Amino acid sequence: MKKTSQQQTGQRGEDVALNYLNREGFVLVERNFRYRRAEVDLIVQKGQLLVFVEVKTRRNTNFGFPESFVSPQQVKLIVATADYYIRKQKWEGMIRFDIVAITLMPDLKVKHFEDAFY
Repeated sequence: MKKTSQQQTGQRGEDVALNYLNREGFVLVERNFRYRRAEVDLIVQKGQLLVFVEVKTRRNTNFGFPESFVSPQQVKLIVATADYYIRKQKWEGMIRFDIVAITLMPDLKVKHFEDAFY
């Protein structure tokens, strides 16, 4: 099944975010981890730190910055999914919730917001 334009943009953003995080020393643990109605785009690890990453991608900023599109409801779903993942994996290290905001045009921009929520 062919992806929609919006899905292709999201996929490209996740690829850009993952490349960025890899350059920063993070290792991919899971991609598009789903639990019930929620999904965590990327779960990455650096040492004893496990990071749950929401990637927001926009073609441009005409309608706002990508990071501003993370809703309080989405935050709740991400946290619930992270809680499930932590229990399932019996993770005992530190965790963090980040946002990686990608703007594709006019020039590719990547902004990393550490400890974006909780």
